[in-house]
Parts: sequence; C-alpha cells; structure tokens
Amino acid sequence: MGGIVLLALLVGAGLFAPLLATVDPSAVAPIKRLRPPDADFWFGTDPLGRDLYSRVLYGARVSLFVGFMVALLSTAIGLLIGLLAGFNRAADAVLMRVMDGLMSIPPILLAIALMALTRASMGNVILAITIAEVPRVTRLVRSVVLVLKDQPFVDAARAAGSRGWQIVVRHILPNCLAPLIVQATYIGASAIIIEAILSFLGAGMPPNVPSWGNVIAEGRTLFQVAPYIVIVPGIFLSLTVLAINLIGDGLRDALDPRLARRL
Repeated sequence: MGGIVLLALLVGAGLFAPLLATVDPSAVAPIKRLRPPDADFWFGTDPLGRDLYSRVLYGARVSLFVGFMVALLSTAIGLLIGLLAGFNRAADAVLMRVMDGLMSIPPILLAIALMALTRASMGNVILAITIAEVPRVTRLVRSVVLVLKDQPFVDAARAAGSRGWQIVVRHILPNCLAPLIVQATYIGASAIIIEAILSFLGAGMPPNVPSWGNVIAEGRTLFQVAPYIVIVPGIFLSLTVLAINLIGDGLRDALDPRLARRL
C-alpha cells in the first residue's frame, strides 16, 4: 500500500507539473544562479539560475514515461518471442541464441552502445533500453512455457483437436501473465535508473530536457558548493524506484498462490 501511495504522488506530481511548477523549468536567470533552497525557490537554483523545483517536477514526467513505455514494449515483445521460442523448437534454437548474445552484454553498456549510433531523444532512449530489457522477459516467458506445455491440461487440449495457436492463447498465455506483470514492474524501475545513467553520461536525453539524470549531471561539478542540485533529484529518483519495487513485491505475493496461502 505504501508503494502505491508513493508512486501515485510521484505520478501526480509529474502529470500536474505545469500546474505545480512555479516557473518555466527552462527559464534562465543568471542573477539567481546557485541560490540555496528558500521561500522563493523551494529546492534552490542550478548554475544557470533555473528553478530546481520546477525541473525536478518535469523530470518526474520524463522518468515515469520512459519507465512505463520500456516496461510495456519490452514485456509485449518479450512475450511474443518467449511464446514462440518455448512452443517451437526450431525457432527456439535461433531466437534464444540471439537473446543469449544480448544478455551477455550488461544492459547499461548495451544501451550506451545503441545510443552512440543515434541522436539523443526520448524515443531513442526508450528504444535502446527496450532492446536491452527484452531478453530478460523472453527467458522468463520461455521458461514458463516449457513447464506448461507438458502439463496434462495442455495434452488434453491437444488431444481434443486444438491447434497450436489455440493452445497458446487459451491455456499457456493466461498462465504467463502473473509472473510477467511482476517482471514488468522491475523492468520499469530498471529503465528509470538506466535512463538517468544515460542522461548523466550525456548519452540520453537532450541537455535541454529537464530529466533527473541531466539535473544531476549539471550539478556534479558543483557538489561541494551546491550539493542540493544532486541530492534533491537523487532523492526523487530513489523514491520512485523504491515505490515501483514495493509494488512489484506486493504483486508477487498476491499473484503467487503458494505465497498467498502462506501469508
């Protein structure tokens, strides 16, 4: 429950950022640069005099949107590939070797390599992180399919004359959804972290976009003078990932019958 409330607050802050923000997050005011938090600037200002409170609120929109889209796309693509690989032995031999090759590269390094081939934009960031996360979903779905396709209810459906796609849709797919939903929450949290790392390294969002990674990157050289530039977005980033992970743990407990009975 705590994770849901916390994430709802963060989502609300992102959605209503235009109403909650005090000024334009991109408005430059050199005369107000590096002002510590006060009544006028709740989170202080950055090296260009931009309001950190407004930039953090708009940064929530970027991080949450990237996390949601990566979780949605990687889950959908991984589900299709995993179902095909788990149910078709010939496709499994090819697809899983590709997935193994992608999994041999750490997701952040793979995302950096993909971003190096394109220009900085939100769409390219989502695409790069999605490609890095798809193998995790594929292996999860494939392992579930390999267990389910030898179960008696699948044999009964096959004996009744059901075709392969009918067995997948009616019997195997519904049983994949519970672990897939839980995995999607962890992918969303991982995507938010990777996006922040990419932006921090200058390989993610364009510099003019107020993402948490960009804000932290702008303040890292001034940490001793104005530590709040790094600390504030870092706190929001940590709280967002914590909220999503708490929701994932709750879903795992609720969707796993054995854990539900034990609890």
